[in-house]
Amino acid sequence: MARSAEKRGKDETAAAEKKVKATGKPASGARGGITAPVTPSPDLAEIVGAKDLPRSEVVSKVWEYIKKNDLQDAKDRRQINGDDKLAKIFGKPSVSMFEMNKHLSAHLSTPKK
Repeated sequence: MARSAEKRGKDETAAAEKKVKATGKPASGARGGITAPVTPSPDLAEIVGAKDLPRSEVVSKVWEYIKKNDLQDAKDRRQINGDDKLAKIFGKPSVSMFEMNKHLSAHLSTPKK
């Protein structure tokens, strides 16, 4: 049976922590970059939920929200027309799909340990 992304992430984190305890050295890239968990801001949490997620999952959930609410421009599908929730995140009513990640980054922080 396939593991969910959340289960796989927890397994990777547990394995990394076990390796750190055994060797005394930091884990080498087990949860870094795009797979590192991030905490969404309260505005972004309205869309993706409040719990920590990998950045890739945040982007996926935002795209699900955009498609579910039909927020892509009808003529230019690269443009995203924000509703009230997305306008708070983007800071303007419409952004291109390429600048979306830049705006999302401002609403993500590393979790406090």
